[in-house]
Amino acid sequence: MEIVNQFLQYLEIEKRYSPHTIIAYSTDLEQFCSFEAISNSQQNLISVTNKIIRNWVVELIDNGISNRSVHRKITTLKSFFKFLRRQGLVNSDPTAKLLLPRSEKKLPEFVSQKNINIYLDNSESFKASYELFRDYMVMELFYDTGIRLSELIGLKENDVDFQNLTLKVTGKRNKQRIIPISMLFSRSISEYLNKKKAEFPHDQNGYFFVNKKGQKLTPLFVYRLVKKQLLSITTASKKSPHILRHSFATHMLNNGADINAIKEILGHANLAATQIYTHTTFEKLKEIYKQAHPRA
Repeated sequence: MEIVNQFLQYLEIEKRYSPHTIIAYSTDLEQFCSFEAISNSQQNLISVTNKIIRNWVVELIDNGISNRSVHRKITTLKSFFKFLRRQGLVNSDPTAKLLLPRSEKKLPEFVSQKNINIYLDNSESFKASYELFRDYMVMELFYDTGIRLSELIGLKENDVDFQNLTLKVTGKRNKQRIIPISMLFSRSISEYLNKKKAEFPHDQNGYFFVNKKGQKLTPLFVYRLVKKQLLSITTASKKSPHILRHSFATHMLNNGADINAIKEILGHANLAATQIYTHTTFEKLKEIYKQAHPRA
């Protein structure tokens, strides 16, 4: 449907949403349009009423869709009808009085500090080839800096400042931030880049990580790479790049880092997004209390 495509282009070009977010919005709208055959006519979509949306939400809940997912789908509709109003295609917003279900907060999974250290301390076993060393460095970069998948893929060689021991990262909506790195990690980076240069002496694109053809990595490639490496490190149900970001934040907080500093390093827009990691700090405090207090 043309109006839906225009909305998705608006999200991509003007709002600069990530491809992952745009796919989620597209899927939500496709599901909604299938409800009561709304997809048969753009006019039907524009004339949607609050009752139709409420009926759809009830069906989602009856089908066992989680509050978290229903919350996201309603948010998608709210954004879509706000866009329609701006375009002058509707006079009123049928989602205006729609209440959002309370979204249950899932605590982030993370790799134990002991297990990730055992893996990273074994770097010599990964240096036999460029690809093995690259896979290792992907894991270390995720864990040492807490960067996102898209940020790692877009990283360039000249984003590393060896003199000041920093990494320049381009995050959501092209916002850049500077992340400190350790001297030890900078040495690993230098060794890795030398190996990459020997493997691809004529490389022109300058991306920090490349595949065996010298091309920029894809999200799916990195996801599979991380999942494979995590199989030997953790039994967590989710084995994705994000679990290393969770691990970075959790371990930093558990070791006394200031939460505002973690917020800046992670590139969070507000402190609320960072506070979810404090749960493990409290768990550690309870453990210490039980071990140390005579009446615990």
